[in-house]
Amino acid sequence: MPPSLSVIIITKNEADNLHDCLQSLAGIQAELIVVDSGSSDATVQIARDAGATVIQTASWPGFGPQKNIALAAATCDWVLSLDADERLTPALREQILAAISHGAFKSYEMPRLSYFCGQPIRHGGWYPDYILRLFERGHARFSDHLVHERVLADGETGRLDSPLLHYNYRNQGDVERKITSYSDAGAQQLFLRGKQSNLVSAAVHGGWAFIRTYVLRLGFLDGVAGYQIARMNQRSSQLKYAKLCALRSQALAKSPL
Repeated sequence: MPPSLSVIIITKNEADNLHDCLQSLAGIQAELIVVDSGSSDATVQIARDAGATVIQTASWPGFGPQKNIALAAATCDWVLSLDADERLTPALREQILAAISHGAFKSYEMPRLSYFCGQPIRHGGWYPDYILRLFERGHARFSDHLVHERVLADGETGRLDSPLLHYNYRNQGDVERKITSYSDAGAQQLFLRGKQSNLVSAAVHGGWAFIRTYVLRLGFLDGVAGYQIARMNQRSSQLKYAKLCALRSQALAKSPL
């Protein structure tokens, strides 16, 4: 009997993405697990129509903890973790099936090709962006990071070479929403680790994020989109540290004299 596969996805208001994500799984027989954190659109219905087991959480614990909830619900030999804005290509589907059938590793990473407002981005640190998404159940878990979580796997990890497609910034509205949400979560994560900040260091972090993305990682080779991404990273980093400064001030104001 061939190994079985669970596909786990976390969602919130992903109706515009989820259908295409699930369609990209065509040809793969898999258990579908969707963990939703209070969607107000058609996300849950789309998942159920596709035959997914839907788990709804009352609160948002952060990306890592939420993905561990999804992982705990999986029952198959192997697990593939996807975000709703990601798509498998036919070539990647074939490589995944081959890996779980006769691969030499208990976990695999794959390159991810991300799109920014319709343009594939190959510089600025965005590609090949290898990410570990396929692993044997019981041999990996997600870190507890509130944002930018990662898979913690046992042993050596293999590599697939077909890219996972990532439509993470479809328009300027997506850019603004993610700058806000990622800087909020990043500031909270730094605060919980006891990190310090001030407005000067926030500006320095932002400037360094721009230089690293646009110059050192050759973001300028992606043209206008490369510049926009560098500016986005600058704003997100500066906001994160400015919000950390605000959190520290609030905590000090509440502390007893």
